[in-house]
Amino acid sequence: MRRITEHPILTFEQGRKITFTFDGKTIEGREGDTIASALQAAGIRVYRESIEMHRPRGFFCAIGRCANCSMIVDGVPNTKVCVTRLREGVVVETQRGRGGVRRD
Repeated sequence: MRRITEHPILTFEQGRKITFTFDGKTIEGREGDTIASALQAAGIRVYRESIEMHRPRGFFCAIGRCANCSMIVDGVPNTKVCVTRLREGVVVETQRGRGGVRRD
């Protein structure tokens, strides 16, 4: 796990451990995390690919302004995971392309 636990100014609450699914794998996070912070703590750095060049994109602004962290969350594409709270059992998937709506 790569999680900040000590800081000279800030304090970090350590919520209870919860699990979620990322691209079919069970991952552990903490209650109160954003999805992005839980992915970062688990060592996952790539969240999507750029639309034209297919280059890896990941955590960048952390305030929901850019689209680097757009992922599919519980079937909803273009969810900005840097500002979306982690919930027990949430299903997160890597987004490819524009992330159109899936038709089952």
